[in-house]
Amino acid sequence: MEQQKTNYGNWISLTLLRMLYGASAVLLLLFALSFVWPRLVAVTIVMGILAAAMLGMSVYMHVCRHEFSFEGGRLMAKFHDFLMEHLDWDGHGTLLDIGCGSAALSVRCAKEYPEAQVIGIDYWGFGWDYAKAQCERNAAIEGVGGRIRFEKGDASKLDFADETFDAAVSNFVFHEVKTQPDKHQVVREALRVVKKGGSFAFQDLFPKKQLFGDMEEFVAQLKAEGITEIHYIANVEQMVLIPGYMRAPWMMAEIGIIYGRK
Repeated sequence: MEQQKTNYGNWISLTLLRMLYGASAVLLLLFALSFVWPRLVAVTIVMGILAAAMLGMSVYMHVCRHEFSFEGGRLMAKFHDFLMEHLDWDGHGTLLDIGCGSAALSVRCAKEYPEAQVIGIDYWGFGWDYAKAQCERNAAIEGVGGRIRFEKGDASKLDFADETFDAAVSNFVFHEVKTQPDKHQVVREALRVVKKGGSFAFQDLFPKKQLFGDMEEFVAQLKAEGITEIHYIANVEQMVLIPGYMRAPWMMAEIGIIYGRK
């Protein structure tokens, strides 16, 4: 009997790739037709440039998708490793994975902490190759299904009481939350459900000032509000082995992590 395989999806979805390759095909067709129509050299040149650019972007994103893949370059897993290295927790109690996606990080936490109970929440919207059933299947295949529960939820308004969890993690989720434009409040909401003295590690595009403002100032505010211990590391992309061609502003740049104890 064939062994079941996990499906953790990819940060670059198949939907996006199909759209890019589809647009490339249309532009290539128009470029070819420009030789048939009454010859307009300028149109042919423009179509050729557009078709080449779109095809180049499609191939670039395809290569990046392979690099992100758990079966390829494992870059997603490397970022999970970096986050876990900064979660100072003994593994006793409950952990919340905010924006669990396909459950890759949730499963990683369950394996790292065999005595812990893990809850993963996600919005599971259009445009991502993720779903609740997929999470449950992945956890079952990995042998940790009995210790993980998945729920649909909104990171801007978590459906949990104050100080519910002993630990919380989140990986590249806060900047995607559309229901709360103030990303500082998304971070505060994540911290709200962590018990006093509990551990947290959140990784995101924190150095992007247009999203998170001045993070050093924000961290100081959180300390003043009562967070016992909090650290901020900017430019994580310089510490994780990322191929040079992926360190572009539209791909893997301005990454940061905040971690500590509430």
